[in-house]
Amino acid sequence: MTKNETPNEQAVLKTAYGEMTIAFWPDVAPKTVENFKKLAKAGFYDGTAFHRIIKGFMIQGGCPNTKAGATGMPGTGGPGHTLKAEFNDKHHVKGVISMARSSHPDSAGSQFFICHGEAAFLNRQYTAFGQLVKGEDVLEKIAGVPTKSGGGGEKSTPIERVDLESVRIVAA
Repeated sequence: MTKNETPNEQAVLKTAYGEMTIAFWPDVAPKTVENFKKLAKAGFYDGTAFHRIIKGFMIQGGCPNTKAGATGMPGTGGPGHTLKAEFNDKHHVKGVISMARSSHPDSAGSQFFICHGEAAFLNRQYTAFGQLVKGEDVLEKIAGVPTKSGGGGEKSTPIERVDLESVRIVAA
């Protein structure tokens, strides 16, 4: 390995329900993968929560407004920068991790979601950047957390906090 190469890395998401391991797709979303890894290594995701859960669709996290003491509305925060979308041919199927964003394609920053079912309508519209390789049972448990309306009509706010305790980048 030359000094410019990096070992193949994965993310280990430690949650209140156990751990999930994500393998990255730097070949199709290099800037998105780098951004996620950089934020994780800086501890950005530690102490956040999965604030949006839709069984059969996805679980969403990565918002700094879900940290203890944060004052912003969950689901509206970010890292202070946005990314250019890296739409690709990876399909949004169960276990795929993708960047959440607003209606603007280049508005993703830190929030992400893990698909709990097939979501073909998101293909080539959202930046898929990895795949769950371990912890599908944890995804199932989180997706099964009861939800309530968060005020916007969508019944996707978990009735209990679902902690994302830490995200660690490890050698694969």
